[in-house]
Amino acid sequence: MPVLVASDLDRTLIYSAAALGLTMPDAQAPRLLCVEVYQSRPLSYMTETAARLLTELGGAAAFVPTTTRTREQYRRIRLPGPPAKYAICANGGHLLVDGVSDPDWQARVSARLADECASLAEVRDHLMNTADPLWVRKHRVAEDLFAYLVVERELLPQEWVKELAVWAENRGWTVSLQGRKIYAVPKPLTKSAAVREVARRTGADLTLAAGDSLLDADLLLAADRGWRPGHGELADSGWTAPTISALPERGVLAGERILQEFLRAARPAR
Repeated sequence: MPVLVASDLDRTLIYSAAALGLTMPDAQAPRLLCVEVYQSRPLSYMTETAARLLTELGGAAAFVPTTTRTREQYRRIRLPGPPAKYAICANGGHLLVDGVSDPDWQARVSARLADECASLAEVRDHLMNTADPLWVRKHRVAEDLFAYLVVERELLPQEWVKELAVWAENRGWTVSLQGRKIYAVPKPLTKSAAVREVARRTGADLTLAAGDSLLDADLLLAADRGWRPGHGELADSGWTAPTISALPERGVLAGERILQEFLRAARPAR
């Protein structure tokens, strides 16, 4: 039976220029491969070594990109290796099968959200009414499932983020601060639920996972083994669990290390 590898993308396997974390001398910096172009400009990268490792992983496991990105944002990415049969977008809101959203899964997600948490409209109104235009640059709704703000981090009051997290918690939502974005996501909308569905469909008997943010915690806990890089919300809070390995690498080199760990774990299993 196959090994399933479910990995977050941004700041886990792929990195914007601002997140690369190239602290070594220029002459020692790794060669980079651009894997995403947006508005005719390069946007996201991985090292060439990571690209080779991801290609190898495609022959050793069922690789499932698992992201909070919308479907449109995900489709901009061109990962090396064989095309992924399954991909998870919108934090589990959409399960793509050969690039097409599975309507049955989408209906199941919609039913859970209607039953188990406050509405998107209520959360969006709260964000619009409490976020200060002084530090908010954009208000966004993703796939009619969750909301996020693009902010100026240096101006963002940390107390506001804490108050928002408490307000959201009482309504069945989770708040996550990632770079310049503040996400408000319904608790029933999880990557782990979608990954379990893929594991059921593929018959996988071993699930491996990686991620860096609070929204990845449920994904890591649902896997048999998981890894988190040395940066991100989980690292900053010291979050860990018995089946989770906390890696020291930060930035784009963490992506290399995560793929090395995936391959080591997947090959003996096969």
